[in-house]
Amino acid sequence: MHYHPRVSDRSIPEATVGRLPLYLRALVERAETGQATVSSEALAEATGVNSAKVRKDLSHLGSYGTRGVGYDVAYLVHQIRRELGLIQPWPIVIAGIGNLGHALANYRGFPERGFRPAALVDNDPTKVGEVVGGLAIRPLEDVAAIAREHDALIGVICTPAVAAQSVADAMVRSGIRSILNFAPVALLVPEGVSVRKVDLAVELQILTYYEQRKAALAEVKSRGRTSAKRLSPTSRS
Repeated sequence: MHYHPRVSDRSIPEATVGRLPLYLRALVERAETGQATVSSEALAEATGVNSAKVRKDLSHLGSYGTRGVGYDVAYLVHQIRRELGLIQPWPIVIAGIGNLGHALANYRGFPERGFRPAALVDNDPTKVGEVVGGLAIRPLEDVAAIAREHDALIGVICTPAVAAQSVADAMVRSGIRSILNFAPVALLVPEGVSVRKVDLAVELQILTYYEQRKAALAEVKSRGRTSAKRLSPTSRS
């Protein structure tokens, strides 16, 4: 049975919740090097969030740090893990064991981040029985039995787009209420089921937007320097 920590009565803004994993990653890295305390400025630099926002986010956890000292790293790691429900590893089932599914099944960073692959499923009968990351691939039809075996199971969909909805339907029928979707398609799920979509193409397109802006700004600055040089008294003499 998975342990469920007591849910806090206080409401934490969604944007803050989205930044807590960033803080946790930065804090764990510091804990691994033996660093005992960390300032809001250091956390801001490590996560790309301004220090005032860091302090406000952490205040929602009831953590305010100590002036001149900063935050206790170990205690803050505990606070954030507790708030995110990561006191014990959450079991996940990965559906679709292609290249991405293989990579996730073999990823060794899950335990320290609060998760553990509990099962792998695929609808390709030629893959059933293959061992990946220490787990034997099971048929998709087993997802209901898998959900009964593990409490608080999270589903991860790594299938092609055409199969994603049917896989999501099977997960929902099995009682899975949280799904991470890597397939390039929007899933239709009933109320009460949480879906997070990871679209690598969209993220790359956002990066190209910023790359284009940086290139344009660099060109404008270059033209500005050239114009200034032409107008300088030295260049006219």
